[in-house]
Amino acid sequence: MHVSLTSELESRVKAKVESGLYNNASEVIRDALRFMDTHEEWIHEMKLARLREQLKIGTDQLDRCEGITIESKSALDTLFDDIKA
Repeated sequence: MHVSLTSELESRVKAKVESGLYNNASEVIRDALRFMDTHEEWIHEMKLARLREQLKIGTDQLDRCEGITIESKSALDTLFDDIKA
């Protein structure tokens, strides 16, 4: 596999190797990819946590009879338009 990097990224990879933390550029790239995977998992978990919080708020509101009744597709479309705005 061949990977092309901008000169800035290539310099950053070389600096990591020169720092002694890595033996070669491949180790730097592998570590960066592992970090990216971990970061993506963390973002996914944060989104799930936020969704759970929002669902809890919604179910609490429904338990307090604070929900609204949507009686038509146009009313649902209007609700979604309001949310997006």
